[in-house]
Amino acid sequence: MGQMRILVIEDNQDIAGNICDYLESQGALMDYAADGVVGLHLAVTGDFDAIILDVMLPGIDGIELCKKMRESSAPQPPILMLTALDALQDKLSGFAAGADDYLVKPFALEELHARVKALVTRSQGGNIPNLQVGPLEMNVGARQVTRDGKLLQLNRATFNILKLLMESHPNITSRQELEHTIWGDNPPQSDALRSHIYALRNKVDKGFDTPMVHTVHGVGFKLVPPDDQQ
Repeated sequence: MGQMRILVIEDNQDIAGNICDYLESQGALMDYAADGVVGLHLAVTGDFDAIILDVMLPGIDGIELCKKMRESSAPQPPILMLTALDALQDKLSGFAAGADDYLVKPFALEELHARVKALVTRSQGGNIPNLQVGPLEMNVGARQVTRDGKLLQLNRATFNILKLLMESHPNITSRQELEHTIWGDNPPQSDALRSHIYALRNKVDKGFDTPMVHTVHGVGFKLVPPDDQQ
């Protein structure tokens, strides 16, 4: 792993200063924002390996910022959330918004460093091979998807669903597998998967002659390249 580039979005300057000083002493390159608006701008325009994000922020709070970040087509570094409240709801909201991990204040800087390093290692995942199914191509490392060379703007959930479908191709991916990929062991009660699949179809199939995302009734979903549908 090369030198980590990390963005800290934290309105408490003492905490932010401590984090930046410590991680710089461990060889990281640091950038810093004191509110959600500046933080979001830096997160979307910068090139970071990880983002450390406080939940309670002026301007845009951490949950909202995380959501906006994950809905954007910018590169998607892992996000570690800092929460002052050891409240389950905060953690669930953070994960639902797209955070990858969280730490409750007060925390040890050594643990913060270890968590961030683990997130970066996992997200870079070595040299991940690109995936291709017919005209659909996915650069997993850069989190970019194209169909017929046209860039598709996918949020985190639809990207992860498509990745699983592409990895499983030509086999069917069950609803359970997809739900587990998005929500782990806590899938929501409502049929949230359906809305994610709808959003995925809107990106992958809309405006193209042949739909590739197919429902296999009672089982799950699979990708079918246009050439296999002649």
